[in-house]
Amino acid sequence: MKLILLSGGSGKRLWPLSNDTRSKQFLKVLENAIGAKQSMVQRVWNQIEKVGLAESTVIATSKSQTEMIHSQLGEHVPLIIEPERRDTFPAIALAAAFLFDEKQTDLDETVVVLPVDPYVEDSFFANVKNVEGALTDSGANLALMGVNPTYPSTKYGYIVPDEVITSNDYFKVERFTEKPSEEKAEVLINQNALWNTGVFAFKLQYLIDILKEKGLPLSYKELSKLYHLLPKISFDYEVVEKADHIVAVPYSGYWKDLGTWNTLTEEMATTQIGKGVISDDAKNTHLVNELEIPVTVLGVSDVVVAASPDGILVADKASSPKIKDLIADFDHPPMYEERLWGWSKVLDYAKYTNEEMATKRICIHQNKNSTYHYHNLRDEVWTIIRGEGELILDENVRRVKAGDIIHISAGKKHAIRAIKELEFIEVQTGKEVVDTDFVRLFHDWDDIMEHYYNSKAQVIV
Repeated sequence: MKLILLSGGSGKRLWPLSNDTRSKQFLKVLENAIGAKQSMVQRVWNQIEKVGLAESTVIATSKSQTEMIHSQLGEHVPLIIEPERRDTFPAIALAAAFLFDEKQTDLDETVVVLPVDPYVEDSFFANVKNVEGALTDSGANLALMGVNPTYPSTKYGYIVPDEVITSNDYFKVERFTEKPSEEKAEVLINQNALWNTGVFAFKLQYLIDILKEKGLPLSYKELSKLYHLLPKISFDYEVVEKADHIVAVPYSGYWKDLGTWNTLTEEMATTQIGKGVISDDAKNTHLVNELEIPVTVLGVSDVVVAASPDGILVADKASSPKIKDLIADFDHPPMYEERLWGWSKVLDYAKYTNEEMATKRICIHQNKNSTYHYHNLRDEVWTIIRGEGELILDENVRRVKAGDIIHISAGKKHAIRAIKELEFIEVQTGKEVVDTDFVRLFHDWDDIMEHYYNSKAQVIV
């Protein structure tokens, strides 16, 4: 059995902590068994390791999330990188081509697809193994996993069973109903319908045949080149709704989608993260503050207050799911990014008549390094405020420490490595300050140093 975890999403429902690069699955607001902060993706990966499925698992994600995943899970975790964001059908099609073409996976192998961020018990992933058995035993095109509804929710899709139950372990699916009204949801629950958990399984042969029917290449590299031409459509609409024979495996354990502030705060171990104070008369109120200034919450109950470099949210918990629609027109770039080497936070941005300026606070973790790169359109000035590092600038290598100021003109090749965890303020100025103005030459520090030794670089102690 092969597992494909789908990692995507724009993170709009958990704004302002989440953004286009740091979606909800990467927010470290949960706690592990020893009380340390962890994200949803870290929690899920630990659960997959516990049931012995990590070696069979790959994560399908976009380019913008690769560094975040490797930062939180480790660089050993295998990724299938989508050339651009489209939808779940293109993502799963690309993953199937990867398994078939790159990994030479047997066509009779069961492939199970699931979200990267369900909030579940460990038994959920043990139950995933039962989905494979149901698929093989029934001879169905697809096997799904459904969970018993706890209330008539309008947020989830429903799996409606056929009147004939094929066995105690799974049942034949009659139809699906996507996000019904509360009244309709009550009717569906009375018909023994289950919430759709987003877990489904198929034989690799089944999806490869679909790719053939659509005239799509089975080569992973070729399909990647044509990825921008694939339709932006969900796997549910493109495949599931057209399948002739579908079965579902019921799951009776705990399952929750922490996709909104009201559901996420229900599972947080503490009511406050970050600087600030909540008054004693504020009941069922949560504060999540990533800013360096304190936030005070006084006398308001049933609210969530979230503050980050991307913005500030004050919301009634019951209304918090509406945030996605309210901020739909927000288009500014992410102000906070977690990277493989550390993190970056935008402190200020200004645009003048002929020049732009951006100020960032950057942290590079110990023994990590930036890429060796240069910019064409901007100059940079770095002020080291903490730690110690090794800087490469053009043909020189030197140590830097707190108090040092470094001037980097446009076109100058540079990289920095943290000997001790390093923080610096970076001021970018130029006619245009954009993320695309970035030419990477080397990533690994050993490769960077080898390049300099070969170039007879001058080392300054």
